[in-house]
Amino acid sequence: HSCVHGYWMLTRLIKLFPQLPEAAQVRNIFNKNITAANVAMEVKYLDGKLSKTFERTYGWAWLLKLQQELNSFDDADANNWKNILQPLVDKVIFSWKQFLPKQTYPNRTGVHPNTAFGLVFALDYARDKKDTAFENAIIKSSRQLFLTDKNAPASWEPDGTDFLSPSLEEADLMRRVLPKNEFMKWFNQFYSAVT
Repeated sequence: HSCVHGYWMLTRLIKLFPQLPEAAQVRNIFNKNITAANVAMEVKYLDGKLSKTFERTYGWAWLLKLQQELNSFDDADANNWKNILQPLVDKVIFSWKQFLPKQTYPNRTGVHPNTAFGLVFALDYARDKKDTAFENAIIKSSRQLFLTDKNAPASWEPDGTDFLSPSLEEADLMRRVLPKNEFMKWFNQFYSAVT
């Protein structure tokens, strides 16, 4: 996940700052590492019996965020990279669609496996690509996992290892999933009163 996150950051930098002195170096790194052969190896790895859940869902989310960034980057190299990455993206989406109906409870930690964080990135990607089947699967799962949550103990945050706020991640997801009026009703019951 950190590698993919790093590639997203580099993509964002050369997209926003094309004259960046290191832009050529970044492009060389991408061209060296984002190859059809490397992506095929990644897809094969995720097909393995013991590796189907590898990086679920944090790493999966960052791959979709990287692909979303490449999709919106009007650049010949970026177009090539996104085409090369697409089989891996397709594999991750397939894996996510297989996983969502099986997930019976969310991970509410403030670190990598936070369910809401991953679903936010996945939902953004699905909407950007107009993948309504994936979007609907995410919305259905989000509602099942989080709609009845009430009185979140946000005053317990952050934990000593948190880099995410579990309650804010959940609220961010639900504001994207629910219509405004339904979200406001949910939100007003979600946070516990601070004493």
